[in-house]
Amino acid sequence: MKSSAPQFPFEWPAAAGPPEALLTLRKEPVVRVTLPSGDEAFLVTRYEDIRRVLSDPRLSRNRDRPGAPRMTEQKTKVFQNPKIDRDPPEHTRMRRLMAKAFTATRVEALRPHVMRVAEELVTDLLKRTPPADLHEAFAVPLTLQVICGLLGVPLEDQGRFRGSLNEAWQYMGELIEAKRENPGDDLISALIGVHDEDDGRLSAHELHVWCVILLLAGFETTATQLCGSAVLLLTHRDQLELLREDPALIPDAVEELLRCQIAGHSLSMLRLVTDDIEIGGVTIPKGSGLIPVLESANFDETVFPDPLRLDITRADKQHLVFSAGPHFCMGAALARLELQVALEVLIRRVPTLRLAVPASELRHHDSPLDLGFREVPVAW
Repeated sequence: MKSSAPQFPFEWPAAAGPPEALLTLRKEPVVRVTLPSGDEAFLVTRYEDIRRVLSDPRLSRNRDRPGAPRMTEQKTKVFQNPKIDRDPPEHTRMRRLMAKAFTATRVEALRPHVMRVAEELVTDLLKRTPPADLHEAFAVPLTLQVICGLLGVPLEDQGRFRGSLNEAWQYMGELIEAKRENPGDDLISALIGVHDEDDGRLSAHELHVWCVILLLAGFETTATQLCGSAVLLLTHRDQLELLREDPALIPDAVEELLRCQIAGHSLSMLRLVTDDIEIGGVTIPKGSGLIPVLESANFDETVFPDPLRLDITRADKQHLVFSAGPHFCMGAALARLELQVALEVLIRRVPTLRLAVPASELRHHDSPLDLGFREVPVAW
């Protein structure tokens, strides 16, 4: 590979617009890039190719294999754990055990609770003197209360798991042991039961890692998506007015808002090619790193005409924010529910909501893995 390959991920500009490099990326079906670790990889850029490779068995998530490329200089122990980040059939077994927490019926049953929490948070928000940070005043508390309630994590313990990954790891280990002694009607207790009663089908390590992942990913990512959605609506007042006039459009609006922004760079989608694979006439050799760029798929002109236009009435809603294939996000239904409820409550209760700073002044996080606004100052 050439050492002159461009750096990935691309720097995301201020506000909600995609980087210029992303808009021109689909001129070629496959692009070589350099990762933050210094390793090189291939980007897959087009919607149909990306959707296909997400189910291709020749791509492995196990980045601990010898010679596998790294995302960053330091491996993220939880999210690149070779004992968790597996391929079928091990992945299929674990996913089957975990997915029961996120069935459509179980998630929809949470709607009244999510609504109550959102209403209370907006009531508290309106008692403040603006401006306020929508992220910390509304988005994080909402998603945090929902995921903590689902998992059985005491909300008052958030100071112990929001500080760092190491603290979250230690905290979860203690909580699992406490629930093993005194189980409750919550997901962690149910998963402990799977480990203890079903002949070790969910190992102690798998249990520990998955509980940490569900906790951290269950609120930070959705909070980021919620703030991004709010920024898009507040900078596209015509679309916001459509929702005010017809709240029944909110589920469709959520899909379009998700398409137009993404909560995490596709760097985390890094795969290892285990056998030669051809994409768009380009052969990617065995042993290479490959990244299906979800951000690019969601702006593909052949699938989403005029892709930069936010259109909550858009007919095609098959975006890939939650990935596809065997690794489709298990929490997608919960995220959609939270976004629908949060936007409905904000639009109804705070009709004069506006950004307190120009959108051009909003800044994204610096992390190569996380994408989201550091803060979203709002007034009303």
